[in-house]
Amino acid sequence: RNYQILKILMTFTIVALFNASTFAQSIQMVRIAKLEIYPEHLEQYKKLLEDEITSSIKKEPGVLTLYAVAEKDRPNFITIFETYLDEKAYQKHLKSPHFIKYKTSTEKMVKNLELIPCLPISLGAKQKQ
Repeated sequence: RNYQILKILMTFTIVALFNASTFAQSIQMVRIAKLEIYPEHLEQYKKLLEDEITSSIKKEPGVLTLYAVAEKDRPNFITIFETYLDEKAYQKHLKSPHFIKYKTSTEKMVKNLELIPCLPISLGAKQKQ
């Protein structure tokens, strides 16, 4: 009898672990990138960033949002809010030709970069009308 109970508990544990693993893999990946751009490269950087964002949204179904904003009083301080379908989509994005082009073209323009992994709590957006 104890063996049957143990067997049932082990089965529930395996199922729970599998479901937790599947859930973790399916959760959206959210990241914030905080950048400081050398002021003399700011206009060129913004153009390359805009091209990269446009290509990523158009060509990659797993890239859900890429929002880039500059601080009003310090325009060379840029924050990018990124959401991806999941970790796999994010890894695919990092290997995309347009991201690699952006990364290599801008590496000397970036004075500081901080990547902040985030956990989604509530994400919402209205469609443009």
